Amino acid sequence: MSKQVIVYTTNDCIECTMVKQVLTQEGISFETRNVSTNPEYQKEVEAYGFLGVPVTVVDHRAVKGFTNELKELMELAKK
Repeated sequence: MSKQVIVYTTNDCIECTMVKQVLTQEGISFETRNVSTNPEYQKEVEAYGFLGVPVTVVDHRAVKGFTNELKELMELAKK
């Protein structure tokens, strides 16, 4: 059973688009939360210790950006 995956994003964010494309290519479903349209989502991002996006969350573990840590989270999401 796959875990819930959340991607915090904003409008016109190239890195956010890349994260979403890779998750889609890997067959990982995710919920998108746009911090531009909902201030509560920005508060959630800050609660994870980040100010900017993209932030990807799997099983309460969060990483920012398009990094090797994101690859680790993707593997966690598939389990």
